[in-house]
Amino acid sequence: MVEEESLRVVRCGGSELNFRRAVFSADSKYVFCVSGDFIKVYSTATEECVHILQGHRNLVTGIQLNPKNHLQLYSCSFDGMIKLWDYTDGILIKTFIVGCKLHALFTLDCAEDSVFVTINKEKPDVFQLVSVKLPKSSSQEVEAKELSFVLDYINQSPKCIAFGNEGEYVAAVRDFYLSVYFFKKKTTSRFTLSSSRNKKHAKNNFTCVACHPKEDCIATGHRDGKIRLWRNFDDEKKYTYTCLHWHHDLVMDLAFSVTGSSLLSGGRESVLVEWREAAEKNKEFLPRLGATIEHISVSPAGDLFCTSHSDNKMIIIHRNLEASAVIQGLVKDRNIFTGLMIDPRTKALVLNGKPGHLQFYSLQSDKQLYNLDIIQQEYISDYGLIQIELTKAAFGCYGNWLATVEQRQEKETELELQMKLWTYNKKTQGFVLNTKVNMPHEDHITALCFCNAEKSENPTLVTTSKDGHFKVWILTDDSDIYKKAVGWTCDFVGSYHKYQATNCCFSEDGSLLAVSFEEIVTIWDSETWELKCTFCQRAGKIRHLCFGRLTCSKYLLGATENGILCCWNLLSCALEWSAKLNVRVMEPDPNSENIAAISQSSMGSDLFVFRPSEPRPLYIQKNISREEVQWGVFVPRDVPESFTSEAYQWLNRSQFYFLTKSQSLLTFSMQSPEEKLTPTSKQLLAEETLPTTPFYFILGKHRQQQQDDKLNEALENELVQLPLTENIPAISELLHTPAHVLPSASFLCSMFVNSLLLSKETKSAEEIPDDVSMEEEKESVDSDEENNFTEEVQDTNNTDLGKDIIHQLSKSEEKELRKFRKVDYSWITAP
Repeated sequence: MVEEESLRVVRCGGSELNFRRAVFSADSKYVFCVSGDFIKVYSTATEECVHILQGHRNLVTGIQLNPKNHLQLYSCSFDGMIKLWDYTDGILIKTFIVGCKLHALFTLDCAEDSVFVTINKEKPDVFQLVSVKLPKSSSQEVEAKELSFVLDYINQSPKCIAFGNEGEYVAAVRDFYLSVYFFKKKTTSRFTLSSSRNKKHAKNNFTCVACHPKEDCIATGHRDGKIRLWRNFDDEKKYTYTCLHWHHDLVMDLAFSVTGSSLLSGGRESVLVEWREAAEKNKEFLPRLGATIEHISVSPAGDLFCTSHSDNKMIIIHRNLEASAVIQGLVKDRNIFTGLMIDPRTKALVLNGKPGHLQFYSLQSDKQLYNLDIIQQEYISDYGLIQIELTKAAFGCYGNWLATVEQRQEKETELELQMKLWTYNKKTQGFVLNTKVNMPHEDHITALCFCNAEKSENPTLVTTSKDGHFKVWILTDDSDIYKKAVGWTCDFVGSYHKYQATNCCFSEDGSLLAVSFEEIVTIWDSETWELKCTFCQRAGKIRHLCFGRLTCSKYLLGATENGILCCWNLLSCALEWSAKLNVRVMEPDPNSENIAAISQSSMGSDLFVFRPSEPRPLYIQKNISREEVQWGVFVPRDVPESFTSEAYQWLNRSQFYFLTKSQSLLTFSMQSPEEKLTPTSKQLLAEETLPTTPFYFILGKHRQQQQDDKLNEALENELVQLPLTENIPAISELLHTPAHVLPSASFLCSMFVNSLLLSKETKSAEEIPDDVSMEEEKESVDSDEENNFTEEVQDTNNTDLGKDIIHQLSKSEEKELRKFRKVDYSWITAP
């Protein structure tokens, strides 16, 4: 029974992992990244999310390790607060209330109880770097109002601010200006590059900055792809700089290694460049990283790098420039044309991913499973080039088939249209292209749907188009003398008074097909493709169309562009009810009669859950999002919930997810993100906290195995119980005795092997003579059943005596021990 708490909207995924630079833990076991209002803690070895730090009320804008305690993490947010976390346990330690919007966060080893933040003063585009004094207090929340000005007229991006030479100075870049503030001298030097008025220097703009950790050297990235290394900048007249140039476009980020021996750079080429000794000729490359590099991070230990990319992923890279792990979030495409779909096989969320791909995204683990390349062409990153767009997709036949539509239109009369049918291959565990149809319609395809009825014998697909037609595609035999094959072909073409076909859907049993032609809804028999009836309310073009399910399968729902929701009765062929509601999203629950509708108003987006049999909503929640909701989908639960309140019972069998205009994925839940972490993630975290010493492999693994065995009910029938390793005197003496006073290895080895032999309270195997007659052995076999029965009775009677009881061996087991006794172990004690 689920406790009845307030149902709230929570962000379940889709937040940007690449919004700020990632931060490594001191031992490089974890990597931290901001993710909307949260901070996520990932394992660098397993890529699993082990903690979600939640507590901020607005977007998190910066994270840094606490220089005084490397097991703690600082974070800042637009909510005006700086929080201190214990990331190993996921606990909030303290909150410092600054009071103004914080855009970036920096920490220094030499700064006593102070951090540096970027704030906005008066004008919206003017930012300052200030020092914040963090007062010491025993209370959970402390006000930190003591701010000290450091630099003015800076960029809000943390990539444009860097501290160098162990905190002796700070450098900041903006537009064509480089500012350097020296903490000891308390002076500021400013350097200017040629402005864009000169065509030769039109792209001199600063884009990022990095400072050498040990020397007075500043590296700056520029819009023209050049990297400038500044020296002698303590004198505004004697300063010098040298140029490094490989990037053809702007330099997105720079980072020095821990020792300063190499400089890392990245940009739109999707290549990580390592400049060793800051030399033009001495550089190494890690190419084909998949997307623009937006941030570069270096671990405090210097053994790992992390690149954050524009496709919302992070790549963990070893010091030798080999990628070791990829943490992929929800890819933010420019437009989500396909909507939200659920893969029936993996229960993954499927939608547009990187250009020309469908992404399969796990809602449980909040990470991408894999990409399916639909267009199968090399993507050229050029803003002026008109790309091929993946516009429609649909699953059919319980995930056995996938239909996709791609298009490209350079001019109104030059439409390139292609439909592809993909079949699921069980051997490769993926989709394989089966049929390709060029120009399936003469105009844009507006909708497509499969007939997913259980009794459907032949897979059927329907497409609608602005050319005024809908087409029915069926699977046919396409075998020849060389191989057996199947393919898709057009079986029927329908139209209605040359109106544009806008939507289509099948009834639950597959017997009826509904197709909307602008303001008119038509009902067709799926066996004969005869027109059965039409509905016309003249309330505007039909935007959404869906049949009722289960006990409400006799109803058909339609939402119009003029803000009218209509419900028709298919038995009486009449309008059942209508309501004035500006529906933007309408999704039926596949496991119940419920339908979720999201409307848009001036105040935000509102949710209405209802059944077609009655217009009274079951559940209403206002302002689920301040921005427009574009897509929604019901995801069937693996284990049904048991909400007792009628208002929440619509979430018992399925969970509802929706995507906003900014591509934030939200859902309704009573659990916090930390509570939704899988048990495997928490187990991985627990395992990583144990020291992996040689003795850990002797004691730790065996202790864990013993704990797992206790949970196994099958062990109740075991008659032999081995002692724990910590109770064996040989191991205890080996581990607790100083090495310089231990006896010889031969003595320890023989003692160790003897300690592994099973001991008995009764007569031992050595007391039984070797020349036992065959008759005695037969008697022992016959009496085994009696001995086993008495031993089980003793087990039940002595369960309360503790774990130290050693069970009596049967005669058959003693017989096996006698065989081992004859084996020669003299080689163990040999010198």
